[in-house]
Amino acid sequence: MADNLFVSTHPLVEHKITQLRDGTTDFRQFRSIVAELSMILAYEATADLATQPVEVQTPLTAATGSKFEERVGLVPILRAGLGMVDGMLSLIPQAEVWHLGFYRDEETLQPVIYYNKLRDDLSTHTCFVLDPMLATGGSAVAAVDILKRHGVTRVKFVGLLAAPEGVASLHGAHPDVDVHVAAVDERLTTVEDAADGFPPGFIWPGLGDAGDRQFGTS
Repeated sequence: MADNLFVSTHPLVEHKITQLRDGTTDFRQFRSIVAELSMILAYEATADLATQPVEVQTPLTAATGSKFEERVGLVPILRAGLGMVDGMLSLIPQAEVWHLGFYRDEETLQPVIYYNKLRDDLSTHTCFVLDPMLATGGSAVAAVDILKRHGVTRVKFVGLLAAPEGVASLHGAHPDVDVHVAAVDERLTTVEDAADGFPPGFIWPGLGDAGDRQFGTS
């Protein structure tokens, strides 16, 4: 396992990811659980962000504490990443939210960008790329490519499920990017799986299409 791959072992994460895998979980429950998991993963992914000392006055006396000082950008990959934003914002309400949209060419499995809403210079920010599924890794790699062109020097990926192939792809292209996920699954589906009705490039056993399952469009 790569040094910068962080797979949560929290019991609540394991419980909630099992609920997401369950095909009987309806889209309202699914969307709520995605937000809850995102909040827990945000807690873990922000553990090394910088703070500075600050003095405050308690009802009794002065006390020295810490103040969060980093500028944070959240970059959900449309559309599935949208469901992770509220959970992240519940812990980092001062974060700015920027959007990138990709769709996957079903023949090449490569990402094609259709939407980019980033500010010109993000060099002062630590950015979190949000996408429930790190499957082939194509969209994550493309998103980090774009962020670095906008000046970002520190990027973290936060997702729910990853395939080993996706982790290897992202770390191969960007070995400096920390990856925080709830679980790493067995593999991606292949063309051989198509005979059984499963399209290639999906995480196995996975949880299906995270966007469709969040928004009730399966």
